[in-house]
Amino acid sequence: MPKLPRTSGALIVKALERLGFVKIRQSGSHVILRRGAKGCVVPMHSEVKVGTLAGILRQADISPEEFIDVL
Repeated sequence: MPKLPRTSGALIVKALERLGFVKIRQSGSHVILRRGAKGCVVPMHSEVKVGTLAGILRQADISPEEFIDVL
């Protein structure tokens, strides 16, 4: 598994949108995205921790390699 980068919430949202996710709504500093039956919640922080990013990718059912390619 490649090492996940520390990145911002805005860049994560952009990468997930490139993978076909649609922004459903935003509640405070969290954006809810959905693609079919899969969904995920992305915190809009200036720097998202690596463990949090791994959890987001698990929720979205996306491999780290696939995410890094579109990032």
